[in-house]
Amino acid sequence: MNQRQRRYMRGPLVVRQGGRQESTTDSRLLDVQHSTDWLHEDPWRVLRIQSEFVNGFGALAELPPAVTVFGSARTSSDHPYYRLGVDLGGALAAAGYAVITGGGPGLMEAANRGCAQAGGLSVGLGIELPHEERLNDYVDMGINFRYFFVRKTCFLKYSQAFCCLPGGFGTMDELFESLCLVQTGKITHYPIVLLGTDFWGGLADWVTNTLIEEAMIDPGDRDLVMITDSVDEAVDHITAVHSDLFGPGTTPPESAPGTPQAGDR
Repeated sequence: MNQRQRRYMRGPLVVRQGGRQESTTDSRLLDVQHSTDWLHEDPWRVLRIQSEFVNGFGALAELPPAVTVFGSARTSSDHPYYRLGVDLGGALAAAGYAVITGGGPGLMEAANRGCAQAGGLSVGLGIELPHEERLNDYVDMGINFRYFFVRKTCFLKYSQAFCCLPGGFGTMDELFESLCLVQTGKITHYPIVLLGTDFWGGLADWVTNTLIEEAMIDPGDRDLVMITDSVDEAVDHITAVHSDLFGPGTTPPESAPGTPQAGDR
C-alpha cells in the first residue's frame, strides 16, 4: 500500500493526503510549550474540548445498555485471544448489550466483530494516533476523538460494565482508572471482568501480595474485579449484577447511569 492510499485519523476526520503526522492534538495540548503562544491558544482549545464532549454525548445519548471491551490492538486474527474476543462480543450481544470498544484493530476488532455478527450494536470510539488509520470494519456506530480524556469519559458514561481482554499500557490505563472510580464510589453497580487467568494472574498476585499486604488498598478491593477464562461466566457475572439492581433477567434501562450518579446525567 503506497503513501497516497493510506488513511489517517485527524480527530473526527479520516484523510488520505498529508501522511503520518508528527504530533496529535493531545500531545500539542500536553507537551512542554516552547513559546508563549499557548497563552493565547489554550483558552481556544477549551472550545474544541467542549465540542468533543457535546458531539460525543449527542451521538451516544440514546445508546442501549452497553459493555465496554478493551484489549490489545496488536493481536492478530489467528491468535486464541482474538477468538476469545469474538466470542465475548457475541455473548454480550446475545445478552442484550451493545459493545463499545476503542474501534481499533486486534482485540477491539474481535469484540466488535463478534457483536456485529450476533446482530448487536457494535460501537467504536476511536482516537487520533499517528500510527492508526481508521475504525475497524465491524463498527456500526463510530466516533473519532482528538482527546483521550474526552474519549475515556464517554467509555464510562455510556457503558454499564467493563470487560478487559489481554492488552498493553492502554488497556492497563483504562482498567486502573475504572477500578479507581469504582473504589471511590464515582461509578456504582459497574462490574469489571478480566478475561484470561494466565495473562492476568501475575497482576492479581501482585495486588494480593503487595498492595493488600502493605495496606495500600483494603482487602475487599480485590473483589472489585473478577478474573475468568469463561466468556459465559463473565457475561453471567455482569447480568447478575445488573439483575440485582434492575430486576431479574433484565439489562439496565437506557437511562441507567454509567459514570455519574442517577440525576447527574
